[in-house]
Parts: sequence; structure tokens; C-alpha cells
Amino acid sequence: MATWDDVRRIALALPETTERGTYDDLPAWRVRDKPFVWERPLRRPDLDALGDAAPTGPILGVRVPDLGAKEALLADDPEVFFTTPHFDGYPAVLVRLDRISVDELTELVTEAWYARAPKRLAAELRAQGAERPRR
Repeated sequence: MATWDDVRRIALALPETTERGTYDDLPAWRVRDKPFVWERPLRRPDLDALGDAAPTGPILGVRVPDLGAKEALLADDPEVFFTTPHFDGYPAVLVRLDRISVDELTELVTEAWYARAPKRLAAELRAQGAERPRR
């Protein structure tokens, strides 16, 4: 299953990606200063909302293109993808990092990058035929 090293390697392989901590100094990866994936441990309100269903282990926050994509991921694999009330109405999902394959993580991080990258930069990457970073 995937690790933080995998997240870092995949994200930093994408053009103009930087790693910079969040306000609480957790790792986050950005394209032109727009975050697209980040470490997101569960906080007290999240734990209260999830109750016994609250997962343990590393949690990755991932930006998705829109709320439809979010709903599709949540419905597709609830053992991997979930959300909390904090993210209601926001195009992002939470991912149980220890339950996602590296191939699926690569696709997810790449799509998150495309969702946040400026259109011209995204078009340049697509034109190069580099839909996915090298593993």
C-alpha cells in the first residue's frame, strides 16, 4: 500500500510542484501555490462526527475537480475514500493512505494536480503525453 514517500515522489514529479507545510506544519504539495494534496490527520470535530467509523492511520487530503468527482470516489470505494462535515460542499476527499495502491494514488494525485494547475501548464503536460508521473 502507499506511503508518504510515495505521495512525495508522485507529487514532486509533476511540473512546478513544491512541498510546503500547512499552517500547522504538516506536509502539503502545491502547484503555483495552490495546494492539491496534503497530510490531514483527523481532528476532534472529525472524530466526533465519524464516531466508531473514524479510521486510524495516515490520512491524505486530495483536491478533486468538482463535487461530482468527490461523490463518485466516495461511492466507488468507501474503504479508501471518506469525508467529514468539515469538507461538506468542498471538492476534496480524504484518503486512507494505507489502503490505496500506489497505482491508484498516482492517478489520484495526478488528477488533483490537473484540478489545481493553471490551464496552460496542464495543457503543456498533456501535450507532452505525460498523463502520469514515472514511478
